[in-house]
Amino acid sequence: MVNEFPKVLIVGTVPYNKKSTSRAFESYFHGWNKERLAQVFSNTRTPVKGHCGSLYQITDQRLVKRRFDKRIKVGKRYEYDELPDEWLDDDLELGSSMFSKLYAFGSRSSHITHLMRKCVWRERYWHTEDLDAWLDAFKPDCVFLAFSNDYFILEIALYVAERFDVPIVSAIGDDYYFEERKTLSPLYWLYKRTYRSLVRRVFEHGGSAVYIGNKIRDKYNSAFGLRGETVYLTSEAHRRPFRPINTERPIIRYFGNIRLGRNRSLLELGKVLGRINSNYRLEVYSNETDSKQYQMLVDEPMVDFMGSVPYKTVLEKTLESDVLVVVEGFDKRDVDITRYSLSTKVADALASGAMVVGYGSSECGAIEYLAEVNCCCVANNVADLQQKIEHMLGDVELQRRLYKASSEVARVNHTLENSNAVFRGIVKEAMEGYVRHE
Repeated sequence: MVNEFPKVLIVGTVPYNKKSTSRAFESYFHGWNKERLAQVFSNTRTPVKGHCGSLYQITDQRLVKRRFDKRIKVGKRYEYDELPDEWLDDDLELGSSMFSKLYAFGSRSSHITHLMRKCVWRERYWHTEDLDAWLDAFKPDCVFLAFSNDYFILEIALYVAERFDVPIVSAIGDDYYFEERKTLSPLYWLYKRTYRSLVRRVFEHGGSAVYIGNKIRDKYNSAFGLRGETVYLTSEAHRRPFRPINTERPIIRYFGNIRLGRNRSLLELGKVLGRINSNYRLEVYSNETDSKQYQMLVDEPMVDFMGSVPYKTVLEKTLESDVLVVVEGFDKRDVDITRYSLSTKVADALASGAMVVGYGSSECGAIEYLAEVNCCCVANNVADLQQKIEHMLGDVELQRRLYKASSEVARVNHTLENSNAVFRGIVKEAMEGYVRHE
């Protein structure tokens, strides 16, 4: 029934799309009544059909134009029935080369860009009568905050929660609050001080949290007195029956982001495969368009860089694979960013029935998780990587044991039914335990 679902307003940068990281929303909102979900977002793309019945878009581009022309409407409404089914490409709808360059600059995560965006996103510009009218028509029971290291996402979530006196459930996958850089820049420390103050206001407002993994859950629950729970990301992959790896020409594939040192780890993995057997190849599928990131893979004979494919094709190729790869980097700066990360590709790999190879720093969230669940081939250096892959390829009984173990991990941690149930329990508890500010 409709009333079984509270009205939840999502505040986040990107709306649901299967080609983006917001696919994680499926773990929370699968089966939710669309009329009881809405979202405010800042991505420049037209949204696609997803979980929400109504969406409200505010972009940097319109906010900048608004400063020079008061007639510019900074907000745009979208209703479910008018939306396309999926994005046909990865281009941003910016409308001019100037804004394309500004967006590229603004997409770089740094204290300077965050402070600049804070100036652009002043409340007097994004807070309009049209936004209030749209919010009043929806009247949320709870705010779902997809955490960001930009101010404005948190500010909008806090504004809505205070306006309707409802709890905030924060989705936390990165350590934006505690992470620090070694720098003497006064602008950096100005950003950290003001950002942390805003985060504390969000948590003090009341509500709960959902986490991408247990390590970050324990850290934030302890620091802020929260009672949040881990909601693991889920997969749509249909598990294939067990089959031994084809050792003559195994299909070994990686799907996902190649930045943050992952490209170098993939390069090392490709070379290891070449040393094991000159006929082996690593196929890499990624949306990456910057040749500085992918050229090293193109130049490596043991790696086939395949570019971007739709998520439907990813699922098909996942089930065809003998081995799926999960990699992270080793450089400290990359590790600091991925320390708590647990992406959808981990869930897809474990759910697929293929053998899984994890390679990267043991401090990275995905690699640490794969080692903990003990159903994969995991290595943290090149020597171990080659030895463990050779062992896995030559031992069919080991492959069978890993298949059974990954099946159980996927069933317990990565099914829609379990993750959805945990999330709905968190929202219910947050609403029942919320102390109104009236």
